[in-house]
This record gives sequence, structure tokens and C-alpha cells, in this order.
Amino acid sequence: MKKVNSEERRETASALLQLLKEAKSIRWQLALGCFLSVLLIGCAVTAPKLVGSLVQALIDYFPIRETAGYSVTEVILPGLLVLLAIYAARGLISYFKMLLLNKAVSRYFTCTIRIKLSDKIQRLPVRYVDNTPVGDILSRMTDDVSHIGNSLHEVIDTIMGGFLQIAAITVMLLLENWLLAILVVVFTPLSIWLSAVIASKSEASFHRMFQESGKLYAVVEEAYTNYDTTKAYNLEEDCARRHAEINKRQIAEESRASFLSSIVQPIITTSNALAYIAINLVGGWLIVKHGVSVGVVVTMVLYARQFSEPLQQIANGLSTLQQAKAAARRVVGILNLPEEAPIPAELPGSGDGSVEFRHVDFSYSADTPLIRDFSVRVERGQHIAIVGPTGAGKTTLVNLLMRFYDVDFGEILLGGRDMAEYSRASTRDCFAMVLQDTWLFGGTIAENVAFGRPNATREEIVRACDEAYCDHFIRTLPQGYDTVVGSDTATISGGQKQLLTIARALLADREFLILDEATSNVDTRTEILIQKAMDKLMKDKTCFIIAHRLSTIVDADLILVIRNGQIVEQGTHRELLERRGFYHQIYTSQYAI
Repeated sequence: MKKVNSEERRETASALLQLLKEAKSIRWQLALGCFLSVLLIGCAVTAPKLVGSLVQALIDYFPIRETAGYSVTEVILPGLLVLLAIYAARGLISYFKMLLLNKAVSRYFTCTIRIKLSDKIQRLPVRYVDNTPVGDILSRMTDDVSHIGNSLHEVIDTIMGGFLQIAAITVMLLLENWLLAILVVVFTPLSIWLSAVIASKSEASFHRMFQESGKLYAVVEEAYTNYDTTKAYNLEEDCARRHAEINKRQIAEESRASFLSSIVQPIITTSNALAYIAINLVGGWLIVKHGVSVGVVVTMVLYARQFSEPLQQIANGLSTLQQAKAAARRVVGILNLPEEAPIPAELPGSGDGSVEFRHVDFSYSADTPLIRDFSVRVERGQHIAIVGPTGAGKTTLVNLLMRFYDVDFGEILLGGRDMAEYSRASTRDCFAMVLQDTWLFGGTIAENVAFGRPNATREEIVRACDEAYCDHFIRTLPQGYDTVVGSDTATISGGQKQLLTIARALLADREFLILDEATSNVDTRTEILIQKAMDKLMKDKTCFIIAHRLSTIVDADLILVIRNGQIVEQGTHRELLERRGFYHQIYTSQYAI
């Protein structure tokens, strides 16, 4: 257990150090914030000295007021004006400091961290996004980064406005009266030590709290993303139960962390109250027995009251620091993930237009083999259909072609060139794809269709939509091609969304085309029309068609029958039926009466 805790401490220290390096972009703002804090400390330690002097001046004035020849106003007015100026300056400096730090932290630091997280995720393997709940990623990018950003304020206030203010007040106390100074500061080391020990124990609870928060985000995101399914199957109670269980655990961890953090401030308050009582009693005794001036005692009492402010800042800072440490581990956990190795070489072209799998092995999990010794060559212009039962590895071939995953063994050649030797972006530029699950981005219909070709003209967009048989329904919408849609848009049907994604692929006009159940969400008449448009699109292009509905691939040049990650049969539709093998079983199971 001690080893684990030691490893966690090293991990936390490393995470904080890395995030401090990220703060280089705002180092000048932080330096200015520190300077303003020093000015605030100067105002804080000067004011009690002035008040004590004014009190002593009044005490000295009244016994001689009849013979002094000047009024009490003349005695205290200059000091009061200086005091007023000090407090006004303190208020303005405090305002500008918080304004500066708020802008620096929110506009630069937290914004930069979130941008880096977003860029990092773009460079991570698809495997990470597939295996990580979206809600957990959102929690790290929003809540955790906010906690880290907010902690910068506490660090500045704790280090500059806390420890330095204590040091400055201690010096002033010693200059006034060493005995009273000891009474004030004697409790400080003990209270700070106790605060640090208690606050450190809350870090583990904060870490678990953030983990549960990520799970809570995931449950909420899942429930509302699939809201129709939740309602259709009456799963509201189940979602509520899961939400309540996670929420209960989060509340327990947050309560423990908050309890441990909240103990710190009462310790500081008690320590300061004891010192305050002691200095009043001893100060009164010194005035009566040793002739210490009232002004000195008043000054010491005011410094004693001021002592509580930096101590409470330190207490709050230690509590916030534990949250920041827990959040930093989760944020840096993403930033330190291994990225996909960058490949500078750009694919010069598709070569002869062929695609070849050579003895390819692949599995999503090392203990569950999927594709084993897979080999096939596809020539330019061939329409290749891939069929097989669920889990056979059909969609996995698409993932490998698109470089979403890299092969464990073997090669995939594009135009005679090994894809692994070229950048993923340049190989993906050769492919257009239409997936079974449609996805529209927030924007107009025209922008969605042009997603794969941003520089397309409106005429080209309309032509692509016309070929995909969606121009008619688009023109019936109130704003036509300028209608704003998204993934959850209810104004267009699922089949219409699929047509838009097909139009997107038509407009992209890539050399290779991948259709993964592309016609699964359209009716039979539309399927026939789309198939005719696809025949024009796929002329002289290599096309991979993954389908369960065998009626859509009867005209394919070659059908690959996949079973358990291997090709068990290949040939044309007629040839495979005549063999009366596995393909024949699949076909007859769909169309036998």
C-alpha cells in the first residue's frame, strides 16, 4: 500500500510539474500578478501601523488639547487621508489582479490546455476513442481542466498573499514588540502543519470523485444520445438507477473530500482566536505594568486580526491544490498517452489502382484473434462485395483500409505500395466511404454534403445530390440547401440522412469507394435508383461493398465470403450459388420461402 501511495505521489508531482510547464504561455501575466500581490501585502502591513499611530496620537493629544493650539482634526486628518488612499489602492490593485489572472487563466491557460487535449485526441489511435466513454473524455476536458485553471488563482494567493504576508506581518510584529509577536506566531507552524496533513488526505477522495464524475458524464451522454431507444424500451428507471448509483458514490467521495478539506479552516480559526485572546490579555498587562504604549498594542491586535486572512488563504489553497492534483493526474493521463507514430511520407498516388492484402493478421484484443493470414488482391475497377455472418470481420477490413487500426502482421498494398510507409491522411484521401450509421454535423445541408470537399461550388453540390436522389426532398425543406441539420435532426428521416451521406461520397469523387451497408436505411425503389447512380460513380474505380442484403451485390465482380476472419469462398454470385457452399446457405436463408 505504501508503494502504491508513493507511486501515486510521484505521478501527481510529475503531472503538476508538466502542467506548470504549460503555464509558460502566461508567465508574464503571472509575474505581474505576483508583483500586484506584493503591493497588496505592502498595503496590508502598512495600514495597521498607521491605525496604531493615529490611536496613539489621539491618546497623546487629549491631555494637552487645551494648550496644544491645534484641533483634533489636524491631528488625525492627514493620517486618515493616507489610510483612505491605502485602502482605495488596495481595492483597485486587488480588482486588477483578479481581472488579470481571470483573463490569463481562462483565456490562455485553460483554453490552451483544452486545445492541446483536443489536438492530442486527434493524434491518438482510434482504439483509445473506441474504448473510452465519451462522457469521461468530456469530464476531463471540462471539469478537470477548470479545476486546474482555478487552482492557479489559489497558488498565487497562497504563495504570495499567504506565506509572504505572514512573513511580512511577522517582521512588523517583531519590530513592534517581540513578546507579543511570539504570542501571535507561536501557533502558526503547528496549524499549517496540521492543515497540510489533513488536506493531503483529501487528494485520494478528490481523485475518486473525479473518476465517478467521468462515469456520470458517460451515463448521461449515453442515455440522452440514445434517448429514443431509452423511451422505446422503457429503460428510464434503469438509467435513473445507474445514475443514482454513480451519483451516490460521487456524493460519498465528495462528502469525504469536502469534510477533510473543511476541517482545515476551523483549525486555522481556532489557532488565530487563541493568539488573538492571548495578545489582548498580555497587551493589557504590558500597558498597565510595563508602560507599553496603547498604540503599539492596538497595532499588534490589528496585525493579529490580519494574521487570520493569509492563514485562511493557505487553508483554502491547500484544499484547492488537492483538487488540482487529482484533476491534473486525469488530464496529464491523456496528454501522456502514446500517439500514433507520425509518417511524413505522402502517398504519391494510387498507382495501378489495385488493393492487396498480404497475409494480414489482426485482432482488437491480443487474446481474441479475429483476422488470420488474410490474403486477397483486388484490381482497379473491380466491385468487391464482402459478405459473412456478424463478427466475421467485414467492418474490420474497412477499419484496416482506412488506417483506423494498423495490422498486427502482414501488409496492405495500395497501388503496389505498402500503406504503412505513408501518412494516414494521404492514404485516407484516396477513399470515400458511406457507413451504415449515418452522421450529420451541425451545419447546413450544403455544408454537410461538401464535408469531404470544402471547396465545392453550389452547382457541384446540387449535382451530387441530384445523382444521389436527394435533391427533390432538399428543395421541399423551408430553407432548401441552407437548412440547418445535425446528427439528432428530426425534420429529415433516417433514409434521407443516408442519401445525404451518399451525396457526400459522390461529391468527394475519390479513387476508392467503401460502402458499409450503405443502402440499409432506404426503401427498395430508392435502393434501385441509388444502385444505378453508384454504377456510374464506380466506373474505373475500386469499390468495396459490405452488405448483409445479398440483393445489393449480385452484380459484383467478385464476392468474398468471410467467416471467422478468413476467406472461405470467393467468386461471382452465380459461381458461388452453383457451388452450394456457405454463400449458398446465407443466400437461401434470406430468400427461401
